[in-house]
Amino acid sequence: MHRIRIAAGGWTASDLLASWSASGGSGLSCRIKGNVSIATGERIFHVPGQRYYAQTKISPQYGERWFCSEFQAWAAGWRKSKS
Repeated sequence: MHRIRIAAGGWTASDLLASWSASGGSGLSCRIKGNVSIATGERIFHVPGQRYYAQTKISPQYGERWFCSEFQAWAAGWRKSKS
């Protein structure tokens, strides 16, 4: 497993994700939509307020999922939507 070192505080991505998992990761704050592009297969996340957030549907059978933070989505290998 590759570990990404975060300069501030010396935390790694896996440390932060483990901490989040251990805390139960409340679903109430998990509003970031991880969507897989039909055209390219690219994994893209959308945050509330972005142009296509409301139209984006999450279909777990296609590998789509919810995230609780942008950092969590980024650490899992997803990129932020450009619009």
